[in-house]
Amino acid sequence: MNMSEEWVEVLVTYDPIEAEIIKDLLESGGIPVVIRSAKVRPYPVNIGKMGEIKILVRKEDKEEAGKVIKESS
Repeated sequence: MNMSEEWVEVLVTYDPIEAEIIKDLLESGGIPVVIRSAKVRPYPVNIGKMGEIKILVRKEDKEEAGKVIKESS
């Protein structure tokens, strides 16, 4: 995975299980995924931005990723 590529946000969730399901769904369709979270691991804080889990894909995959997520919901 080349992080010099441009990655864009396709979804923000507060549920780590939902994030993993979406990651698996996108990756099974050949779309590389990066998950970013501001959560501090030892503390189960889910307040505001601290609880956000962002799902990122490469800029060129954003449209396809959006379709995959929409079809799965």
